[in-house]
Amino acid sequence: MSNHQDQYYIDKTLRGDAQSFSILIDRYKHMVFTVAFKVTSTRENAEEVAQDTFVKAYHSLATFKGESKFSTWIYKIAYYGALDYLKKNNRRIKTSTITSDHDINISELTSVLDQFEMQDRREIIKESLEQLGAEESVLVTLHYFKELSLQEISEIMNIPANTIKVRLFRIRKKLADILENKLTPETIKSYGRK
Repeated sequence: MSNHQDQYYIDKTLRGDAQSFSILIDRYKHMVFTVAFKVTSTRENAEEVAQDTFVKAYHSLATFKGESKFSTWIYKIAYYGALDYLKKNNRRIKTSTITSDHDINISELTSVLDQFEMQDRREIIKESLEQLGAEESVLVTLHYFKELSLQEISEIMNIPANTIKVRLFRIRKKLADILENKLTPETIKSYGRK
């Protein structure tokens, strides 16, 4: 769905067609949940934050001016909603695991050997990502898994795009250092390190 299509459903919702908002919910529910989960670390908390996000978005829809993408606007509501949820409930930000929608579909692999190798790599990467802080985890998720631009992430997190670029560079370096101790020298060489 393009920005133009989003705007179509936004306009219909503002004219009183609440059913149109459900189309927007269907489009963004997985990403809103993922952002909330990355910050809150539990399914229950993430579900509550996601629900609150869509309620806030619905009630604030008239304030959406279209200066950024609707996705950026709603992800920002989710991100800050999750942070507020933690503050309100006196909880610390924790790291979380990769959710199942990012898992590789192993059933498509042809050989058992490939399946074991892929499972090992996935576990290693998953363990490495769990060593990141919550903000680092959110940055990785938004940029690499959801493929948002630096500018979109900047608008969501209220951090300058250049700062995000630097942080992503540092996160990649941190992950490379973590993975260097876990991967075989052949794998490291294939990625251009040492």
